[in-house]
Parts: sequence; C-alpha cells; structure tokens
Amino acid sequence: MIGRLCMKLVVSVLFVFTFLAASAIPAAADPASVIQDLNQAYVQIAEKVSPAVVNISSTRKAPASAGEDMEPFFKNFPFHQFFGDDMFKQFKRPPRSGGPAQVAMGSGFILSSDGLIMTNAHVVKDMEQITVTLPGKKDYKAKLLGSDPESDIALIKIDAKDLPTVAWGDSSKLRVGEIVIAVGNPFGLSGTVTSGIVSATGRTNVGIIDYEDFIQTDAPINPGNSGGPLINIQGKVVGITTAIATRSGGYMGVGFAIPSNSAKLVMEELTKYGKVKRGLLGVNIQDLNESLAKSFGKTDVNGALVAQVVPGSPAEKAGIKPGDIIVEFNNKPISGAAELKNLVGQTEPGHAAKLKIFRDKKTIDVDVSISERTAKAAAAVGQAATPEVSKEFGVTLEALSPEAASQLGLKPGEGIRIKEVSPDGQGARIGLKAGDVILDADGKPVADVAGFSKDVAEAKKNGIIRLKIQRDSATIYVGATLE
Repeated sequence: MIGRLCMKLVVSVLFVFTFLAASAIPAAADPASVIQDLNQAYVQIAEKVSPAVVNISSTRKAPASAGEDMEPFFKNFPFHQFFGDDMFKQFKRPPRSGGPAQVAMGSGFILSSDGLIMTNAHVVKDMEQITVTLPGKKDYKAKLLGSDPESDIALIKIDAKDLPTVAWGDSSKLRVGEIVIAVGNPFGLSGTVTSGIVSATGRTNVGIIDYEDFIQTDAPINPGNSGGPLINIQGKVVGITTAIATRSGGYMGVGFAIPSNSAKLVMEELTKYGKVKRGLLGVNIQDLNESLAKSFGKTDVNGALVAQVVPGSPAEKAGIKPGDIIVEFNNKPISGAAELKNLVGQTEPGHAAKLKIFRDKKTIDVDVSISERTAKAAAAVGQAATPEVSKEFGVTLEALSPEAASQLGLKPGEGIRIKEVSPDGQGARIGLKAGDVILDADGKPVADVAGFSKDVAEAKKNGIIRLKIQRDSATIYVGATLE
C-alpha cells in the first residue's frame, strides 16, 4: 500500500515538473508577425517624433573671395576633418555680390510647446540670422538664448504656440546593442529617419569637444543631422547627433551623439544663467597605462593620474600632489582622466567634493571645495599630452643653463633637457620629445645627465621607470618597462 502511494506521489511530482517546464518554454513566434510588430514600432516612433524635429538654417555675410563657389557650410563645417573635400564639392552655388553668405544647415528638436529648441552650438555659432523650418514648411526667425561650445549645445527660441514636443529619455540606461533612431535634416532632406544600434557608450578622447562622453552609433548620420535627436524604442530622446568619423566624406557607420543626461544639465544651466557654470579642481591629469600603474605600485590602470597641480587652486589647498592617483570622486569610481574631468565639470562651483586618492601604495580620503572654471583658470591648468609606452631608450640630453631654466620657470640645476630623440629608440617609443625637460626619475630629482644615467641603471633592476617631464607649460608623467 505504502509502495503504491509513494509511486503515485513520484508520478504526481514528475507531472508537475513536466508541466512547469513546458509552460516556461514559449511557443515559437510567427516570424512574419514579429517583423510586422517591429515594422509598426518604427512607424509609430517616426510618427511620434518627426513633427517635433525642425530644420535650422543659419547665415552670416562673409568677405568675398576668388573662386569661392563651394557651399560655405560644408567648407567651414567645424568637424570638417571627419569629411572629405570630394563630397563637399558636389554642393555648388553661384557667388553673390558683396561676398557669399556663409550658411550652416542643421537640425533641432522642440522642447516646449512655446518654441524652445535644442540644437548643436556649431550650427548657430556666430550667425547673424537663424531660421527654423517646421515640418509643415512654416519658417520662423529664431533667437539664440544661450550656447555652450565646450559641450556643443545651444538653445534657441521661436515665437510660436501649441507646438509638438519630444520627451527626454535616460541616457545612463542605454546598453550596447540597443536600437536607436536618428531624425534630422541630412543634406537638407527634411524629416529623414534612419536607424541603427548603440555601438558604444562613454566614448572619450575623440577630440571634438572639451567635455566628451559620446554615444557611438551606426545609425546613418550625415551633414545636416547635427543637432537632431537620437531616439530610443520608447520614442524618447537619448542623445543629440553631433558628428561622424569617415574617410569617404559620407556615412561609414561611426556616428557620435551627446548623451541626453548631459544635454539636460547644460540646458538647465543655459536657462538659468545664460551660460554653463562648471567646476574646477585645478589639476592636470592623464590616464594610466600598465607601466605607469606598476611604477606607482598599483595593480590596475583605473583612476586619473595627477601630473600637475595649479598653484592656488582647490587641489593645492586640499593637499593634492603630483603623482597622486584619483580613484574616486564623490564615491564614484574613476576609470580615467576624461571621466574625472566630466564629473568635476558637472559639480556646482562652491560645493565640496570627496576624493579617494592612491598615494604611496595607500588610499587616503581628501575633501576639496570645487571652484568655478573660468577661461583664465582653465588656461592655467593647461593640456597634458598622452604618453606612449615603449621598451628602449635613445635620447641626447643636455644640462639647462641658468637662463634657460629661468625661462622655463625652473631653478638652476633643476632638470635636464632632451635635445634629440632617436626615431627608433626607447625614448621615442615612450613618447619623449625634443625640448622635454626631465624633472625626476622614480620620484628622485634629476639635476644632471650623469645622475640621470645612474637613475636609469637603478631602474633597470626593477624593469620599470617613471619619469616626470615638463613639456611647454604642462607637467606629465611617462612610464615604461626597461630591458
């Protein structure tokens, strides 16, 4: 009896598990139905967003020049290095008396029903007249409310009512592979809709604008798309299309868009102040490579290496030193220099920030009061060059005369100068250049050529060396393995 009950129980349990397993496996969907649903989704997104995307045409008079028959927008396009001249020569027009009018064509999208529009700063930069054309072909004269070239964002306004608008999406939730749609005015073809995927997020060091955190996409983008929205499958704006990288002069599958979250922050600043107030730490920073990280006793390359501290800056007042590696900013881990720059820039001036710093193989906490990034303060920070890793030395060195040291802001006996760099030597491979001044090696001050030679010999025992270099007005670190 008990045996039969046990057998029934086992059969019942197996039936339940079989039922649950079967119910967890969805029935095969009809391919045609799936494609039709996707097709309908694209149509609905285009119908929802396109009415709020506008064409922007900006003009200004320019002095006449002989042979100037190319469409000025293309010739003077700020990201012209991404395009080829051959394509632009297709766009001709007869010269006008008194000099041709420079024309910039772009796109924008409506943020409020009373005519607030966002676009790229380069579309409206230094223009005398801005014309906005709505999808219904009605033209409006627009007023520039504010522009931020460092992020390439501008706000313009037209006098209108009851306009369709777009909704903001959260760019921080974007995932690589996600479907996105670009809407804009490529080559003056209004209402153009293209689609692709998110190819990458957090793209930096592209060299287009000062504050970079681009979304990379393969959605087709061409001249005239600039300032238009990049849309997710919910029909919300997750980016502002800005530029492409190409060798052919046209679309090659690599486009860049400013994340919507960054654009919203800029919009709020422009609306409130008419300009963007950015934070300043007062350091010259660079990325780590494996050799540099190892020379500091760090096991990974995450963080921003402080190469230079500006005198009188918040960083100096907080005790930050060259050679410190900033690994966290307000509890957010730092992957590299560009990320730290963006986070500092987004911090409101006057606010305190908490830094976590790697120094002497230990981690310490530092509190700092962020100041405002003015043009003068930004110039004081300067730009650091990106060093390269190498394996061999090959440089000609010379002592600095007292006069030369004074001109460089150095004390007599402080540093030695690189006179020549052998193209196939280790110095060239680690990024050393003629004119660089070597200030220290592995933390030890360099006063003469003989002393430096000893430092290099000592460093070979550990197989790695770290140099502190002064290049023009900037100070950087260079690290490399030695053989």
